[in-house]
Amino acid sequence: MRIAIVVARFNDFVTERLLAGARAGLTDAGLADGDVEVWWVPGAFEIPLAAECVAASGRVSAVVCLGCLIKGATPHFEYIASACAHGIMAAASKTRIPMSFGVLTTTSAEEALERAVEGRGNKGREAAEAALEMARLVAASGDAR
Repeated sequence: MRIAIVVARFNDFVTERLLAGARAGLTDAGLADGDVEVWWVPGAFEIPLAAECVAASGRVSAVVCLGCLIKGATPHFEYIASACAHGIMAAASKTRIPMSFGVLTTTSAEEALERAVEGRGNKGREAAEAALEMARLVAASGDAR
């Protein structure tokens, strides 16, 4: 099984920790470093297109999507969060490759860092575990690509 991780550089003080959590979860599940592709994108808005492209390549069984949006004083947060969530869902439906949503939507940097802690509470790790579970489900259903 090969897994892709698409990670937003924006708020990298959080997303690098999410990536570390995802990698730890995949390693604990038995995947080797060579079984994991990491793709960096500018921000959360760009995650869906990158996830769709890597999924359409046929090289991976699932895509873990990681990002961090921190609410500000304008409605920009809502637009980006909604576009990202809907885009990831649409990309997964189009490619039939499971994609997990590890994009934090928080009201502060402190909240984001609480969700990017080392260990089991890391949302990147949880997203990686969800992607693996869905990849196995799709493979068992006979719909694996």
